[in-house]
Amino acid sequence: MTGGQTAGGRPVVLVTGAAGQLGSAFMTSLADEYTVVGDTRKTLDVTHHAAVLQRVIDVRPAVIINCTGYNDVDGAEDDAVTAFSVNAFAVRSLARAAREAGAVLVHYSSDFVFDGETDRPYTEDDRPSPQSIYAQSKLVGEWMAADAPQHYVLRVESLFGGPQGRSSIDRIIQALRAGGEARVFSDRYVSPSFVDDVVSATRALLRAKAPPGLYHCVNSGHGTWVDVGQEIARQLGAPSGRLVPVLTSEVKLKAPRPRFAALEAKRLAQANTMLPAWQDAIRRYLSATP
Repeated sequence: MTGGQTAGGRPVVLVTGAAGQLGSAFMTSLADEYTVVGDTRKTLDVTHHAAVLQRVIDVRPAVIINCTGYNDVDGAEDDAVTAFSVNAFAVRSLARAAREAGAVLVHYSSDFVFDGETDRPYTEDDRPSPQSIYAQSKLVGEWMAADAPQHYVLRVESLFGGPQGRSSIDRIIQALRAGGEARVFSDRYVSPSFVDDVVSATRALLRAKAPPGLYHCVNSGHGTWVDVGQEIARQLGAPSGRLVPVLTSEVKLKAPRPRFAALEAKRLAQANTMLPAWQDAIRRYLSATP
């Protein structure tokens, strides 16, 4: 790991969005190896350029892990200013601060940068085609992150797990455990990302000093949301009949969603870092949340 300062002989990692689903996982998971400093919306406004620069000067991190994000996909259609402020221009501030500090910047993006008009998982070589305000803001954020010479942009998808788990997978689990029904898309294909595995992959890239750039960070394999729901039901021993298949065309959504959003972690494989199958990730998550 290059750049930055150390405290007690340990590299300093600054985590922004430290109270969120992914950020809170980093706060606990990295504490064994790094001095971890976390900022939430209450302690740092990432949309305030000068405040971001000053914070990095004060902390002097070796690594900045940006877990902030405006994730209201439909809300972004009516609030493009906030979406771009958080998902794009805040990333520019962090990238410039990282460049000045000689720090590594880790930033997370989304499968939504693709239009979903395909029948195979997207690789890092495929051309993005964002179809919503949210998706556009995430793509611009990827470009902004590249302003840091040492940067990793990791696209995650259908993120689940962590202390703040509030994902679609969590919703399915909660419904089935409660004996209720869960509505699941039968025509949307995804490659879920387990928070624990995203943290492990991020740590592996940093340790190996892997080539900077863009990586897909998803669990291996893909399926429809019905497939995901059926696997959850099987592992829970719950009747799969409680899953209610729906088509995306039957649900009123302000922002379009990519129909085939599955990703392939081609560059992670080249870096000798592969995430386990999504079915195995669900098994480990369920075993940790009885």
